[in-house]
Amino acid sequence: MSAAEPGVDPDFGLTAEDYARHRAGFPPLLFERLREQGIGLAGQRITDLGTGTGSLARGFAQNSCHVIGIDRAATMLDAAREIDARLGINVDYRVAPAEATAITTASQDVVSAGQCWHWFDRPRAGAELRRLLKPGGHALIAHFDWIPLAGNLVQATEALIEQYNPAWDMGGGCGLYPQWLRDLGEAGFENIESFSHDVDVFYSPIDWRGRIRASAGVGGSLTAARVTAFDDDLAQLLARDFPGEQLAIPHRCFAVTARAPAGNPGEELSP
Repeated sequence: MSAAEPGVDPDFGLTAEDYARHRAGFPPLLFERLREQGIGLAGQRITDLGTGTGSLARGFAQNSCHVIGIDRAATMLDAAREIDARLGINVDYRVAPAEATAITTASQDVVSAGQCWHWFDRPRAGAELRRLLKPGGHALIAHFDWIPLAGNLVQATEALIEQYNPAWDMGGGCGLYPQWLRDLGEAGFENIESFSHDVDVFYSPIDWRGRIRASAGVGGSLTAARVTAFDDDLAQLLARDFPGEQLAIPHRCFAVTARAPAGNPGEELSP
């Protein structure tokens, strides 16, 4: 299977604490480039699907957008609210599936999905994007992925995940998802574009271990005992092969944007 058809069915609610503390949020440059396309402008109404701990939602709210964050996992939304409270940010978080949000039809300027499109029923999620957006509104699918390269820490970490969780088949990625362009095209979107940029994210060894515990292949799908054993082995791998107080982890930020047609049929659907 590809990353579009993951081989595990994780419960990210189990990883909420590590997810909130250790997963890198979307970089500022993403929001800058999106604003150039008219996405994330002050006053816009935005729904963020699969919001998790609110990385995309928070970035938009910080630019004075009116944001609804949708996720199935209530514990993830609790963690998002705690982060927002510390930062003085207001996002309206709601428990719901991405494919059936119960938000009013044709009410949103932007609908986004960050680091989560592969977990959805994609045809149904595409239809929900169309239903929610105003005519001419913007759809956004974004990712911020670590990049495995020959001999680097990411590759070694992915190999360890595969040892503990053979069903996890999301390693070896390049951080680009051309199939999402097809998904949006089949959902009837127009002006489909994509862009990417690379950046190093710096982790301490402790933070990298927390980041990996928060992943689908570890904390989201292994038993607590297996997570502990994995974490011990990762600590040994870091001390042996990647010593140091700071680890530079290559990441790729990738985004697909599209526009709902001016005669958006979502207006005719029931909310």
